[in-house]
Amino acid sequence: MDKKARAKERREKRRQEISLLRTIPYSDHQRWWSPDTVAVVTGANRGIGFEIAHQLAMDGLTVILTSRDTGVGDAAAKVLQDGGLNVFFHQLDIVNPLSIETFTDWIQQSYGGLDILVNNAGINFNVGSDNSVESAEKVIETNYFGTKNMIKAMIPLMRPSASGARIVNVSSRLGRLNGRRNRIGNLTLRAQLEDVDSLSEELIGGAMDTFLQQAKDGTWESGGWPKVFTDYSLSKLAVNAYTRLMARILSDRPEGHKIYINCYCPGWVKTAMTGWAGHITPEEGADTAVWLALLPDLSISGKFFAERREINF
Repeated sequence: MDKKARAKERREKRRQEISLLRTIPYSDHQRWWSPDTVAVVTGANRGIGFEIAHQLAMDGLTVILTSRDTGVGDAAAKVLQDGGLNVFFHQLDIVNPLSIETFTDWIQQSYGGLDILVNNAGINFNVGSDNSVESAEKVIETNYFGTKNMIKAMIPLMRPSASGARIVNVSSRLGRLNGRRNRIGNLTLRAQLEDVDSLSEELIGGAMDTFLQQAKDGTWESGGWPKVFTDYSLSKLAVNAYTRLMARILSDRPEGHKIYINCYCPGWVKTAMTGWAGHITPEEGADTAVWLALLPDLSISGKFFAERREINF
């Protein structure tokens, strides 16, 4: 059996395992949430985000489905509402500060806050073997800075509870610091980003600014940056690093006000973003996000997961 066949066999076996896990109901002891639990999912009008919203609503939560485009977002929410699910729509553009402010005011007035935030909204302009950095600024502004700004805006609104609030960031294995593919070639920068104790917002932002400047002046290829899906990979590396940073900062919160933050890779999913070239379904890609959002284990924070398994950053 060749390497591709073995990989396909492993994926199918893991797919069957996760399908079985999804059929196992939560016990009363595990089920810390209720219909009053509010989950916000960004970029949820289609693909993985839509399926995350769907699965959370199927588990009995109140879900706020957000989308940059009002028409498609409203239509997506109505599809779930027609299935009897407690899903509501609100417009949200995570790169627009006024849109975030409007959403923040609305959710505070309507629900008094939220319990779960799933940062799914993101973009990618490279498909297949393409690797243009022409849209690098937009990709990093959306995938990293937009995600970061949502986290900052929502943390003050996360409602206190014994179970803790949850933040799940949709990321990618392409953003791993020490992956076999796409790792950063600059060893000094890699070591700095690896050290969670000295990790800072300034360090992460500075790395992104350096790359963007080099992308503009045409010197990025000699900068030691990833060679495939370069801007997307770096945006997700920043999300991963920020997840670890925020887990460290949030760990100091007192009991009853805890917030647990993790990130995960949904895999290569058949969506518009991948040009429908993925090998798993949106339902499968959404599973780990929902699992992390509802996880009863309150000790897990600042971790990176794929297929419900922790992997190294």
